[in-house]
Amino acid sequence: MTAITKQTIIGDILDAAPDTAKYFLEIGMHCLGCPHSRGESIEEACMVHGTNADELVAKLNAHING
Repeated sequence: MTAITKQTIIGDILDAAPDTAKYFLEIGMHCLGCPHSRGESIEEACMVHGTNADELVAKLNAHING
């Protein structure tokens, strides 16, 4: 997977790296299986959940790039 950005769709991340679900769950995104969240960008989801998209993107990229 290429670098994750705030515009990356959550479903695409989970399809490519299912083990990243823990990062979404730890900030309160417990609806990862719902159809709407599968098509939502990180930025959109963070806005709804009141979390920092830049911090989540950094964590996801660090995890994926090991």
